[in-house]
Amino acid sequence: MSEAKRTPGDVLRDSRRKDSQSKRAKVLATVDAMKAKGETVTFLAVARTAGVSRWLVYAEGVREHVEAAMKSQTKAERRTKQAGRDASAASLATDLALVREENRALREERDRLKKAVQRSLGAQLDQAGTKELTERVNELLAAVERITLERDEIRAERDDLKRRLTETEDDLTAAREAGKEMFKRINRT
Repeated sequence: MSEAKRTPGDVLRDSRRKDSQSKRAKVLATVDAMKAKGETVTFLAVARTAGVSRWLVYAEGVREHVEAAMKSQTKAERRTKQAGRDASAASLATDLALVREENRALREERDRLKKAVQRSLGAQLDQAGTKELTERVNELLAAVERITLERDEIRAERDDLKRRLTETEDDLTAAREAGKEMFKRINRT
């Protein structure tokens, strides 16, 4: 009977309480999962991973759980360093120097191979260029020879036409002279 007398405010409060409890449970589960995976636990990371607002991870009852996880991670890191499981600064510096040296050697090898490829491509282009140029020169020489032959034929034809013109002019001049002589003879008789 008391449920029948619930007001909309009561329903809303119950709904918000259940929603708050499920979100808090989700945050706590997210913190435990992050610890298990070895991910760094921070308030912001927990809020993002759980998909809740930041104020919720700072709320009483949740904040303590997040802070405890952060402290346990800090202690674990300190123990790891003390046990010598993490690399020392000198070890990291040595590793860095070795990696830099390896990178330098790889860059040198890359540059050497790049130059070899460039030389090879250049030689191939030179060979292809020489072949094409030789073909073009041969085509041009054939064209010059053909044009020279045509020129010589045209000159010979021209010279023949000049000779025939000269002969024809001579014949015409002789025919005119003969015609004049004939008219002179006819007029005398």
